[in-house]
Amino acid sequence: MLMPKANRVAIYELLFKEGVMVAERNTKAPKHPELETIPNLQVIKAMTSLKSQGYVKEQFAWRHFYWYLTNEGITYLREFLHLPDEIVPATVKRQPLRDARSTRASAPKRDMKEGEGDRAAYRRAAGETDKAADAGPGAAPMEFRGGYGRGKPAQ
Repeated sequence: MLMPKANRVAIYELLFKEGVMVAERNTKAPKHPELETIPNLQVIKAMTSLKSQGYVKEQFAWRHFYWYLTNEGITYLREFLHLPDEIVPATVKRQPLRDARSTRASAPKRDMKEGEGDRAAYRRAAGETDKAADAGPGAAPMEFRGGYGRGKPAQ
């Protein structure tokens, strides 16, 4: 599809920055939600072109296209946009590891006795025994009330 080079560059810049691109399957939409000046059709067609060259992987679910950049796509866009090797998409960047012990240690500790948890309080009403023991098969006495359906006595 013919489109201005500025639009194609803007699409590629956003794709390289984020590493992913999302577009609704609506070719008549006047603009893409993330790229305010570019029609949704141009985004879909530019991404379809990259998909056919193997630079992105496409996933489709619930009327939305999801495109993920491949390693070959990162190399291609880096050459197309004239970017240095230090700049990488957000999906490739490593997240800093948080110390899991420090987050748990900061929470106040509570010493609970057995049966004092929320579940135990829910199961026991005031002055009653355990509800779980009173439920289930065999907890209630068997009772047969004849006279319904096919077992109804003839009148």
